[in-house]
Amino acid sequence: MFVFQGIVIQICSISKNECMGTSSISVVEWISQPWHWAVSGAAIAFTVFLLTWMGRSFGVSLTFKDTCGALGAGKVNDFFKIDWPNETWRMVFVFGGLLGGIIAGKFLASPEPVAISQATIDHLATWGIPYPEGDALGKGFIPTVIFNFSSIKGILLAVAGGFLVGFGSRYADGCTSGHAIAGLSHLQLPSLLTVIGFFIGGLIMTHLLMPLLFG
Repeated sequence: MFVFQGIVIQICSISKNECMGTSSISVVEWISQPWHWAVSGAAIAFTVFLLTWMGRSFGVSLTFKDTCGALGAGKVNDFFKIDWPNETWRMVFVFGGLLGGIIAGKFLASPEPVAISQATIDHLATWGIPYPEGDALGKGFIPTVIFNFSSIKGILLAVAGGFLVGFGSRYADGCTSGHAIAGLSHLQLPSLLTVIGFFIGGLIMTHLLMPLLFG
């Protein structure tokens, strides 16, 4: 059985009522360990099921419009007017995601570096992107030589990337979560075409644009 003593877990034998071997680990350490990908997959599937059952559509890109409306854009253009009774849950959902990410990143981050193949590390090095040095600085797998606000290049990339994500998700009437998760789950053809476009764009970025930017 599992015996909880404060924040310590001990694995003991039921029949002999004695510990056959002790494996002590704090709850925080247990949570911080890398979890199997199926855990997040099951959680996402359960979330989609609940939202579908409640008649809601999963996706976060609409919060861009809601945020603009909350800041007063609805007074200028009716497109940004917010139907608060139907959109409040989405803002709370996104806020919870941000809060959870902050808590996980600050207090529950795994000490292990992000596991990527050596071939990828060597390939990034040919573009002048050091890895895993960026991880040693506590920045995860994000190369700090690219994503930083101490250089004009880093600022321009952040602004341009943010614009493309925001504009693209609204122009496509949904983001990756809306189309690839909810849309495909509901067997929607527009979502299938959009997801195909996501992959085509990713391939173009990886094999054509990134070598031009960093090669």
